[in-house]
Amino acid sequence: MTDRNYTTTFTVPQKPAEVFAAINNVRAWWSEGIEGEAHRIGARFTHRVLNLHRCDIEVKGLVAGEKVVWTVLDNHFSFTKDETEWKGTDMVFEIARRGNKTEVKFTHVGLVPEYECYEVCKDGWRTYINSLYALITTGKGQPNVGEAKTESEQALARSAKGVS
Repeated sequence: MTDRNYTTTFTVPQKPAEVFAAINNVRAWWSEGIEGEAHRIGARFTHRVLNLHRCDIEVKGLVAGEKVVWTVLDNHFSFTKDETEWKGTDMVFEIARRGNKTEVKFTHVGLVPEYECYEVCKDGWRTYINSLYALITTGKGQPNVGEAKTESEQALARSAKGVS
C-alpha cells in the first residue's frame, strides 16, 4: 500500500537538537501571527492566513531531538466545501541522524489528494517547510507575516476580493 499522506524529507548539517528547537519555534518559520505556544505536550496554538484559513492545533507528542506531533483540533477554510478538511489530521516531524547529517521527515497525516484543499495545502507546506529549512540552516526563516505568502494563498485572496 502506498502512503498517500503529504510527505516531504530534507537533510541538514545541524544536529537533531537544533532541528527540534527550530520546529518548535513556529513563529520563526510558519507564521509570526501564531497565537499560543508549541513547546510542551498539551500546548495549543492557532495559525491564521487572512480570512482564508484558521486551524487550532494541539501538541500531542514531543521527543527531544527525535519527533514532534501536532493534531488539528479545529479547522476552517473559506475556499472549500468542507471547511473542516484538516480537522483530526496530524502533522508529524521525524528527526533522525544519518551519518553526519540530520534528516527531517514531515508528514501531514490525513492530508490526501482527495481533499479539495490538497493542491493549495501542498503549495503551502512546500513554502513553509522551505522556510523551516532556511531557519535551521541559516538561523532565519521566512514565516508568513500577516499576508498571503504562497502563490495559492495570493490567488485565493485575490479571488475573495473579486480580483482576477
